[in-house]
Amino acid sequence: MKCSARFLLSVVGVLGLATTSYAQQGPSFDRLDRNSDGKIVKDELPERAQRLFDRIDADSDGAVTKQEFQAFERIRAQMQRQSGMNRGQNQDAMAGVKITRDISYLESSGEPQKLDIAVPEKPASDKPLPVLVLIHGGGWQSGSRGPYLSKALPLVRNGEFAAVSIGYRLTGRASWPAQIHDCQAGLRWVKANAEKYNWDPEKIVVWGSSAGGHLVAMLGVSADAKELDGKLGPHTDQTLEVAGVVDFFGPANMATMGEPEGFQRHNDPESPESKLLGGAVLENLDVAKAASPQTYVSQGDAPFLILHGTKDGTVPFQQSVDFHAALTKAGVESTFVPVNGAGHGFGGPEVDQRVRDFLDKILLGKEIEVSSEAIDSAQRPQLRQRMQQRQRPE
Repeated sequence: MKCSARFLLSVVGVLGLATTSYAQQGPSFDRLDRNSDGKIVKDELPERAQRLFDRIDADSDGAVTKQEFQAFERIRAQMQRQSGMNRGQNQDAMAGVKITRDISYLESSGEPQKLDIAVPEKPASDKPLPVLVLIHGGGWQSGSRGPYLSKALPLVRNGEFAAVSIGYRLTGRASWPAQIHDCQAGLRWVKANAEKYNWDPEKIVVWGSSAGGHLVAMLGVSADAKELDGKLGPHTDQTLEVAGVVDFFGPANMATMGEPEGFQRHNDPESPESKLLGGAVLENLDVAKAASPQTYVSQGDAPFLILHGTKDGTVPFQQSVDFHAALTKAGVESTFVPVNGAGHGFGGPEVDQRVRDFLDKILLGKEIEVSSEAIDSAQRPQLRQRMQQRQRPE
């Protein structure tokens, strides 16, 4: 579960977990589990806390288990201990970066869709900068663009890249293909405004995690799929090609998300996938196929870097295994990096280095090999801590 410092502290406050009495009494799962059935559903939470439920429900199955609650509690405690440290580190992360938020890129989807941009205060050169276009996760039903921009700030601060974080319609407002249509419009906005910001429109890598990984993967394989082009916004003259894709544990085949043992919940009518498709997955297989990046794989697609935790309890690891195999079979350049022992979310120096190597190769033209060697997260117990310390509060 990946959360910003401000978000975690807001959860703490809403649930009443930051009080002295709470610290003395320990975890309050049993108090919140009013019917003592071993799980917390949304109706059992205080009204003010219900809006946060989807973020605590790590596997999006509609219930918070004791394990999920305790995982949250460990992060909460860590964040409380490090809040002062994080504020200083976040200020350091912001140094040398100029951020502009809430830029409208699309007006035609009922309400303005917006994006945030980050550019270096001191670019490494006068040449147009390559751009990292980020798309957030959250099961297509939650999450926001603001915190996700923080993933790219260290790269922007070095002066070699710009970054854009795109928001899109969530499933509470619209079902597929609204999400990819919005992302297409955001990508086109980046290209159309490249001269204004001194960006290179030919050097764009899209980067996303989970549902965001699904959307960036779709961008990477469907530039030539006219049937999927929403043609939204004022910049439909711009192409949809990207130079590369960084896909962190994104779903690739909607029809098979529920096949592995323990993942059958993805086929439920209330699953995030079913909400995305507008109905139960197995009753909407045509839509599931149309919403699957694996459907559109063909020779000439953008190069991929795919990372996935072998113990991911939300998106089956097999999704990335199969997707990588499909890309490779089609002759697409794909580097797949298993993260041994990691769940749905990871970080650390080794992960950062693989991403940096990929960007150096694809965007900066460096002669470098991006290793596909597995990363063993079990040997680095501080990965989550490092990841949290790098995130900027919302």
